[in-house]
Amino acid sequence: MGEKAEKLIINLEERLNFFSELGVNFLSSSVSPSSTPPSSSVSKSSSYLSLRERILHCQKCLLSQERKNAVPGEGILEAELMFVGEAPGHDEDIKGCPFVGKAGQLLTKIINAMHFQRQDVYITNVVKCRPPQNRTPYRKEIDQCKPYLLEQIEMIEPRVIVALGKVAADFFIASDLSMSLLRGNFYEFNKIRVMPTFHPSFLIRNEGNRKIKKMVWEDMKKVMAFLGKE
Repeated sequence: MGEKAEKLIINLEERLNFFSELGVNFLSSSVSPSSTPPSSSVSKSSSYLSLRERILHCQKCLLSQERKNAVPGEGILEAELMFVGEAPGHDEDIKGCPFVGKAGQLLTKIINAMHFQRQDVYITNVVKCRPPQNRTPYRKEIDQCKPYLLEQIEMIEPRVIVALGKVAADFFIASDLSMSLLRGNFYEFNKIRVMPTFHPSFLIRNEGNRKIKKMVWEDMKKVMAFLGKE
C-alpha cells in the first residue's frame, strides 16, 4: 500500500471516529448512536469509504469523460440482500445515486413488498458510470469496473444477490441462456446465492404484461423464502 493510500485510510478512520462520537449514523441503521462501533466495523467502514472515493474519481474508461457523477451504490454494509443492475441512467447520473428514476421507484416497491426497506439492502450496478444514451455497457467497460463490484460483494457479504437484467446476470453466471430461461433459478457466485430476474425497466417497457410481473414476483418469493421473509 502506498503512502498516499495509507494517509487516506487514516484520514477516513479519523473522520468515522469523529462522526461516531457525534452520534452520526450514516452507513448502517444497526449502529446505536450512543455506542462506539467495534474496530472491525470502523475498519470496514473505512475500506468502504476508500472504495467509494476511488469509484467517484475513477478515470479507467471513456465513460468517465461524459458522466456527471459516478454512482458507487448505496445501502448498509451488513445487508443480507444485494441488488445489482446494469448501469446508471440519466437520473442516476445527475443525482449520483442508484435506481432513482422510474425503474428505481419500481424497484423500491418490489423491495417493500419483500418486507424490506430500501435502506435495509444494498443497491449498485455492474458499471458505475452512465453509458451514452443508456446503451448497453461494452465488455471493456464492464471489465474495467469489475474489481469495484467484486470489492463491494466481498465487503458486504450478502446472502443473496438479485441480478437485475441480462448484463448483471452475465456478470455472475456463465451462460448463453436468455433471461426468460435464466430467471427463477438460484445460481452460486463465490458461495453466494444469485437470483437473476428481469430488470425493472423491462417491466416498465412491458407495463401491460402481467405474466412478466408475475414471473418477477415468483423470483422474489424464492429469495424471500431463502431469507426467511415469507
